[in-house]
Amino acid sequence: MRHLCDVPVQRWRNGGGVTCELLAVPPGEDWRWRVSLAEIALDGPFSPFPGVDRWFAVVEGAGVELDFHGAGTRCLRSHQPLHFDGGAVPYCRLLAGPTRDLNLMLRGGAKGAMHRAHAGELWRPATTQAGLYTTAAVRVHTDGGAECELPVETLLWFDVAPATLRFDGPHDGPAWWLEVDDTAEPLR
Repeated sequence: MRHLCDVPVQRWRNGGGVTCELLAVPPGEDWRWRVSLAEIALDGPFSPFPGVDRWFAVVEGAGVELDFHGAGTRCLRSHQPLHFDGGAVPYCRLLAGPTRDLNLMLRGGAKGAMHRAHAGELWRPATTQAGLYTTAAVRVHTDGGAECELPVETLLWFDVAPATLRFDGPHDGPAWWLEVDDTAEPLR
């Protein structure tokens, strides 16, 4: 488990904001995949990540509009995550003030996905590793009967994903399932 308050804040590559790296495999600059939480306080371009497969979701704030060279896409709080090429470098416009955003980045053959999670719904990971990021305190249940309490703003990660997962908690607290496989074909 990685709680947001236990993770150091890092400046973005382009200096335009800050991020907290919740998990990176392997740790350090040469990661194959990582999960991070970024704070966007001002309009501006994203940092370029050529060769990176990127997932992005707004977890706090009204949302953003990402302009991919003339083709704008709105990303709103609690909506499905956006999947895009990390080398695309969209220009970000805040819709109504600062946001906090969840990122899953994959490179070097790692495959993965991010999905909006809902309390009480059973989820079946399609990969070898999986996790849950939640903004509210929840109780997570696995297919083997194991349970754990997850505090607010925490990433729970399974290096060996259970066959099924579900969580109970507030229905207004946004959460996201994340899945990663370093050896699988691209997820559909």
